[in-house]
Amino acid sequence: MNVLDAIMYRTSYRGRYKDIAVPREDLEKIVRAGFAAPSGCNTQSASLIAVDDAELLAKLREFIHPEHAKTAPAMVFVLTQKIYPYKDKCYNIQDYSSAIQNMLLAIVELGYETCWYEGLITGVDMKGERADVIGRKLADILGVPEDYDLVCYLPIGIAEQEITRRAKKPFEERVWFNGFGVK
Repeated sequence: MNVLDAIMYRTSYRGRYKDIAVPREDLEKIVRAGFAAPSGCNTQSASLIAVDDAELLAKLREFIHPEHAKTAPAMVFVLTQKIYPYKDKCYNIQDYSSAIQNMLLAIVELGYETCWYEGLITGVDMKGERADVIGRKLADILGVPEDYDLVCYLPIGIAEQEITRRAKKPFEERVWFNGFGVK
């Protein structure tokens, strides 16, 4: 699959995963793709923890939502640090977003599925609990120092259920050339 095909094929998979391990070599390819992403002022503020250990995954699953994500045989947790290369400029959100996008494409290229779960960690969970508390609980299990924020996780595996794709808005409604609204 070439890059453009991977971009057009990729979708967020929100289903159960088959109980088939993700080889360590594939996890390494995925995180290396994440680190190949651009980084604002080369701060490289994104860090990653790939998890394929069954015992550790069992501990993490206590705080993972939604339920189907708990079935993934591997996960990548995305960390960030707020580094200011200029007085008031921080590019950590752009850094980890770029890393995640690269990993999403690598995951689909390698034949797996995933979904970018961030709101359940950085917002409010379905029970009304502050989700950053959930992120910190996951971080503590993973031994993440306090000066890092765990901002996202990607469950990784082979889809057990049929993949559904949501319709995109028409191209003409979202893209113009040479000015807003210009046809």
